[in-house]
Amino acid sequence: MGKATMADQSQTAATQADTQAGPQSSSNKGFFSLLEIDMRLLGMVGAFILIALAFNMFTDGRFVTPRNIFNLTVQTVSVAIMATGMVFVIVTRHIDLSVGALLAISSAIGAMMQARWLPQIVGLDYGNPLIAPIAIVTCLAVGTLIGAFNGWLVGYQKIPAFIVTLGGLLIWRYVGWYVTDGQTIAPLDQTFTVLGGAEGTLGVTLSWAVGILASAFTIYALWNARNARKNHGFPIKPLWAEVTIGGVAVVAILGYIATLNAYDIPVGKLKRLFEARGEIMPAGYSEAYGLPISVIILIVVAIAMTLVAKKTRLGKYIFATGGNPDAAELSGINTKLLTVKIFALMGFLCGLSAVIASARLQSHANDIGTLDELRVIAAAVIGGTALSGGIGTIHGAILGALIMQSLQSGMAMVGVDAPLQNIVVGSVLVFAVWIDIQYRKRLGMKI
Repeated sequence: MGKATMADQSQTAATQADTQAGPQSSSNKGFFSLLEIDMRLLGMVGAFILIALAFNMFTDGRFVTPRNIFNLTVQTVSVAIMATGMVFVIVTRHIDLSVGALLAISSAIGAMMQARWLPQIVGLDYGNPLIAPIAIVTCLAVGTLIGAFNGWLVGYQKIPAFIVTLGGLLIWRYVGWYVTDGQTIAPLDQTFTVLGGAEGTLGVTLSWAVGILASAFTIYALWNARNARKNHGFPIKPLWAEVTIGGVAVVAILGYIATLNAYDIPVGKLKRLFEARGEIMPAGYSEAYGLPISVIILIVVAIAMTLVAKKTRLGKYIFATGGNPDAAELSGINTKLLTVKIFALMGFLCGLSAVIASARLQSHANDIGTLDELRVIAAAVIGGTALSGGIGTIHGAILGALIMQSLQSGMAMVGVDAPLQNIVVGSVLVFAVWIDIQYRKRLGMKI
């Protein structure tokens, strides 16, 4: 009895000592530990900044300019959208090599719908307000149906995803070639091309409005998350840490908007716009591009995919299946149907990317989406999606796409030829995966 009492007293004393040591150990934590920032994500942001600064130096200050940042952003969108879907595919231990071909076939059918079939068969003249919606729905439907078919072959027929999508890579691009008879299809509907970003922007005032709303939403989300953790008794970051994170996010958002608003539309283009309206451009008149509509689409996709991943049953099933497929199936998850859903979603995003890519180019060309499957996979993997399954983030994939596009654009501006560009991109992909493996080993995570 005495021994038990002494043991209880010793345990109580140890507990009190730990409690007293708690604030001290918390105060001794590192700056980034208190902010609770993912060090891998921070490393990716640092890598992007270093890439931008390096290319800015080698291009005599032409890389970090409003014009190039605008172009870089617009060029990244289509790959980034597909990369968000590739996260779900890889998380469930599959792969999709056909995304570039799905983009091509969706773009081909959408372009033919605008330039050939609707005007010649249905009788809708060029510029009819129904053409753009029909073309968009067609692109989305084609991508979704082919994606679902891929998922059915993988999930129900048990054909490895690598084989199914490798076959799709060869099949669908050349089906699109036959659909267009190997021709470049143009012009596309003017309402449709607005979605590409190069022509469709919000202008200065609306861009600032979007930036302010996004900043307010970011602050609200951080504050709401803090209150939720506090109400459930979870540890919370110091208030100064929350303010720091919110401040950095707001500065980044508003700084990006200010940069885009600093890119003026060329005078010659403005004159043509005024002439098309039957007006004369006033002397000294200027107008900025602002935020591209395609970027808004990417933001909506990113938010939706993040909510699916974190807040829905589908997202929980995806990550549970990727973590342990056998256990997921034994727990009652219909992994076959889940596979169909994931590949259908991937196809839908390919169709959406086809809309944006063809709208940006204002035409459908036979080489559209070439090698996009490699860029999309690279973006997801560089963004932290584990090829072994179960781990991946949407924001990481988008940042990975931005890094990939920055490398390619920067090398093109420096004058690096295409073969060497591919060598560098391939090397960066292998190096990024190696770094990720070492990072996961260090944290004791699954590789």
